[in-house]
Amino acid sequence: MNIKNFINNLFEQNYNFSIINNNNEKVKPINNNHTSIYLEINKNLEFIKSKYNTLINSDIVIREFETLAQNQLYKSFIIYIDGLVNSISINDFVLEPLMFPKRVQNPNPANLLNYIDNRLLPQNSVNKVEDFEAVCSGINMGNCLLFIDTLNIAFDIDVKKYNSRGVDKPENEVIIKGPQESFIENIRTNTSLLRKIVNNENLIIENIPVGNISKTKCGVCYMKNIANSDLVGEVKFRLSNLSIDSLLSTGQLEQLLDEEETFGVPQLISTERPDKCCKYLFQGRVIILVNGNPYALIAPATIEDFLFSPEDTNLKPMFANFLRAIRLIAGIITLLLPGLYIAVTSFHQEILPTELLFSILSARENVPFPMIFELLLMEFSFELIREAGLRVPTPIGSTIGIVGALILGDAAVNAGIVSPILIIVVAITGISSFAIPDFSFGFHLRVFRFIFIALGFTAGFLGIGIGLFIYLTLLCSLKSFGVPYTSPITPSSSDNNGYFIPPVWKQEFRDSFLSPKRKKSQAKISMKWKY
Repeated sequence: MNIKNFINNLFEQNYNFSIINNNNEKVKPINNNHTSIYLEINKNLEFIKSKYNTLINSDIVIREFETLAQNQLYKSFIIYIDGLVNSISINDFVLEPLMFPKRVQNPNPANLLNYIDNRLLPQNSVNKVEDFEAVCSGINMGNCLLFIDTLNIAFDIDVKKYNSRGVDKPENEVIIKGPQESFIENIRTNTSLLRKIVNNENLIIENIPVGNISKTKCGVCYMKNIANSDLVGEVKFRLSNLSIDSLLSTGQLEQLLDEEETFGVPQLISTERPDKCCKYLFQGRVIILVNGNPYALIAPATIEDFLFSPEDTNLKPMFANFLRAIRLIAGIITLLLPGLYIAVTSFHQEILPTELLFSILSARENVPFPMIFELLLMEFSFELIREAGLRVPTPIGSTIGIVGALILGDAAVNAGIVSPILIIVVAITGISSFAIPDFSFGFHLRVFRFIFIALGFTAGFLGIGIGLFIYLTLLCSLKSFGVPYTSPITPSSSDNNGYFIPPVWKQEFRDSFLSPKRKKSQAKISMKWKY
């Protein structure tokens, strides 16, 4: 007996379990989805029971009964998923009219199908379906499907009632002056929030299912009289050509729609605010809603959009532009400050004032570690505190962030592990990263910060300069749904508003890089009361 068999026998247990790979990817599964509905109700019933495994599925409800129509009784049944429907609506507007009709029966109705549809189903939304693909789609979406003997058509009755939270305040895009509503997990509620704000018949909302199994409903929203037709067509083309089994989140969809994956910059705007979506709708952009997700995606996106806050729309241009300048500086600090610090202290000490240089050197006199180790230690510690603050419950998270940073920084300085000036650099960098309104873009800057730290440590200003040149080159070459990523900063145009916001009465044109159908957004003299 060799050593391997001896060890296996030594630790052998009575119960062994292993997964055997007996799947054959070459075998095509039998697809019965496109099977037409039968005239015989018993065949339809058996097919539905087999399709939904009603013997083991506890939430599938099938109710068999008899329908009184044409002075005859027809064997019928309804099927729905418990928890997705309004049971009161089924009782009052489906079962009761069919089983106990109150109207006087017409002895010679022209057609059984039309008679049931027009006189026995007092429901606001009833569709006729002819195959089991549409039947299963309706059941899975929370509708009630009605089958009647001698009819090869089923009735898809809208009785949906999802259990979801109500419309609440935004959690991640908080503003002081402006609307206080956010999206929820119900796509129909989200579309109603958009309709309420836009208040125009030109708002188009098209449903495109994504996912071979999940059939997740995605809503493509745009203004028919403003949005460029090529842009709308490109969005719908990409959504319609996604071959995946399931779609669970907008974050997953965002990755599937990105043109360039390696650079890591977000190419779609993610937001939980309906008012922000409506602002972009009126510009001519396209909104994508995903059922089950409280976030919307906006296409196309430019770098300027990720430094935009919904608060900017509600402030006067002087204040909004001041905040935009601060965010721009914060982005530069987040990306470059640690790299510049290590480049200056390692290679370019001559540019520092003598007093400041002596102060830095004296502070590092008792630090036993090299500069790069000291900087990376504090950067990773700060990221660890940030991640811990996000994962623990909200009341404790803020406490962990503040207390953890204070205790860790003070202890590291007192122990002689890091210098006080480095704590200041890391703290300023961390605070600047919190000033970026968009989480995805802020995350991108935080990750690329470490690349510039490595470049500054190895080659000083030369390394940072080369890295910044490559970074800006990649940024300028990037496109989001055909729109240059650096618009409207470059290429510039007189029709573009630019990075800084002009007064409201000067915002005469929509951004030309979107090529909207209607270029003018308001009259040249918008405040006619002045003249």
